[in-house]
Amino acid sequence: MTLAQWRQWMREQLADSESVALDADVLLCHVLGKPRSFLLAWPEYRPTEAEQAQLTALTLRRRAGEPVAHLTGEREFWSLPLAVSASTLIPRPDTELMIEAALARLPSSASTLADLGTGTGAIALALKSERPQDTIIAVEFNADAADLARLNSERLQLDIAVRQGSWFEPLAGLQFHMIVSNPPYIDAADPHLQSGDVRFEPASALVADAGGMADLQHLITEARTYLLANGWLLLEHGWQQGALVRDYFTKQGYQAVSTLRDYGGQERITLAQWPGRQNAENEHQ
Repeated sequence: MTLAQWRQWMREQLADSESVALDADVLLCHVLGKPRSFLLAWPEYRPTEAEQAQLTALTLRRRAGEPVAHLTGEREFWSLPLAVSASTLIPRPDTELMIEAALARLPSSASTLADLGTGTGAIALALKSERPQDTIIAVEFNADAADLARLNSERLQLDIAVRQGSWFEPLAGLQFHMIVSNPPYIDAADPHLQSGDVRFEPASALVADAGGMADLQHLITEARTYLLANGWLLLEHGWQQGALVRDYFTKQGYQAVSTLRDYGGQERITLAQWPGRQNAENEHQ
């Protein structure tokens, strides 16, 4: 078959996907090693037998629900090509809102940042690409995911420090101008865990106790020790959790609490400023 015929066949096979045309083209470009413009310029091209076998196999795996990022081993985030694997979450476009929010609140001078639960390293690496002067530490509990973040750091030549451990454990004695995190925040009973790409992602990176709030609450409580006075904590959360997160921030003594909506209009990032221990105590007297 010609390239045009392959595109049509793949789209038919992937009819149940939410992004049929894009999925087909991404897989074609991956197998052929060509940009998307090639698909339009050379519709008469005939893939080799080896390419045809690979296209067939990948199309069938995608039809079974396997994420495109796992099939290609890569996902773009903030214009950075990141290696991905089944050991951690696939970076989502909505998480780029975290980068925008962080950049808008950091001073122009060199700052210290921590990205907790870094996964592929997406958030830390995106921030480092924009702010090479900053010192950024990325923490990841899963050993394979930590190795993946280090790989991405090396591939992209963006110098972040990746430390393995649970949340703040590898950061003893340190303080930061900003802490960011996209933690697990899904309730274990959420039916969405049984559909789409998340079926192929580790539950440990998705699910949290207390109706999805446990890790968010832990981060808000403990970050107060690790933030400099007037430092920021930015957290991604579920679309129904905004009010709960804002309330918990306020109860823990944070100020300037606000929530940002994602590109679909849902509450997605809540951020707040820690005034410092002394100032917080004065506020409550």
